[in-house]
Amino acid sequence: MDGEMAATLGQLLDAREAREVRQRALLAQYGHPLVSFTLNIAGPVKTGALIERAFDEGLRLIAARCVPMRVEECRAVTGYEALLVVPGDALALKRCSLRIEEADELGRLFDIDVVDTSGDKVSRAAVGSPERRCLLCGEPAHACARSRAHGLEAVVARTRKILHAHFARRTADRAAELATRALLLEVCAAPKPGLVDRLNSGTHRDMNIFTFMQSAAALTPYFRDCSLKGWASVGEACAPPDALLDRLVEPGLRAEEAMLQATGGVNTHKGAIYSLGILCAAFGRIGAAGLDPTPEALCALCGEMARPSVERTLTRIAPETASTAGEKLYALHGLRGVRGEVADGFPSVRSFGLPAFSAARAAGRSLNDAATIALIHLIAHAEDTVLIARAGIEAHARLQTELRRALALNPYPDATFLTALDRDFTARNLSPGGAADLLAVTLMLASLAESDAGSNVESART
Repeated sequence: MDGEMAATLGQLLDAREAREVRQRALLAQYGHPLVSFTLNIAGPVKTGALIERAFDEGLRLIAARCVPMRVEECRAVTGYEALLVVPGDALALKRCSLRIEEADELGRLFDIDVVDTSGDKVSRAAVGSPERRCLLCGEPAHACARSRAHGLEAVVARTRKILHAHFARRTADRAAELATRALLLEVCAAPKPGLVDRLNSGTHRDMNIFTFMQSAAALTPYFRDCSLKGWASVGEACAPPDALLDRLVEPGLRAEEAMLQATGGVNTHKGAIYSLGILCAAFGRIGAAGLDPTPEALCALCGEMARPSVERTLTRIAPETASTAGEKLYALHGLRGVRGEVADGFPSVRSFGLPAFSAARAAGRSLNDAATIALIHLIAHAEDTVLIARAGIEAHARLQTELRRALALNPYPDATFLTALDRDFTARNLSPGGAADLLAVTLMLASLAESDAGSNVESART
């Protein structure tokens, strides 16, 4: 599976013997029950990107529920194994392991044995649980295995389906969570010049923070759908990234309808539907490929997805045919706005938004302050056609020059500076909506860098 190496029968037998030796050694050393965790993967190929993700998830679940004092891992061609030393009652541990195995489809691939202090495995019958069922027909698994009721190919295909369905859902849920969280953080961050935040509505008289919250909630299913489409694109004869963008058009239109319905006809997130939708699709596609969704990888893939479409669209725009403010700015000045940002892989986010946010957090600034600081850096450098349409191109250039000078003197503008800028923008009816969308992208990508809390469990890996 997944192009990994196949283990020989001899290697599998040696691995089983080595696991039993380590079990005896750990029992003798600690005198506590053991939890032995492997995966039920049929056939000679026991490793692969999704298989390892399944093992990692199972191990995390076991460690969270059983609270081991020591964990040993082995990751080899023969598969992924873990031995956990767990103080406590062996029967209680067995009941806990069964709850994990029976919680969902992925749990059916978990093989969690409990070894008591005498070295004996605790059976399912010992805790009043029936034997495991076959993945394919639901009959007792041992009976199907003995009779070879199902071919290896069918079992492998079923295993692959379980893995892909589970992690496609998990990836989509994560993408939707990150995107929605980013929209909520963006609108709550304050003060933001000319924009809706938790303090005021800036230059926007037809919306407030609650309008944005309702819109963000309505868009969550759309972000999930985009990720699922990104995941599915990997298995479709390696469809090129730009083909994936075409599949986001109809969901994007439905998302706009959902937004307008949630807000009573107010356009709160049209730009974010485009940029974050593409980002979620990239998240799904990278997840399906078994790659690490780093900000760099995600931005690069967004560029690959959007660039051909943006180039085709822009070549058709002429001064006499331009209808929207953004199209007119491109026809007159060559400004590409958010479409250019996505097509180029979010250069303003990578060069200004993320670095400013990360530096502010490292300097001890709060999440709110780091977000507003990142916004000012984006306003000072990004090609914001929303702001340009209101200010005019020359006034916008002067504004950016002034902000860059201010940031050179103090890269972390405080609330006093931001409040004064907010009053100025509001008085001049200026709204940096494009920078706000890029801030949401910044916040979503920044969330990927958050690390989980460390563990005090003694651990060893071989």
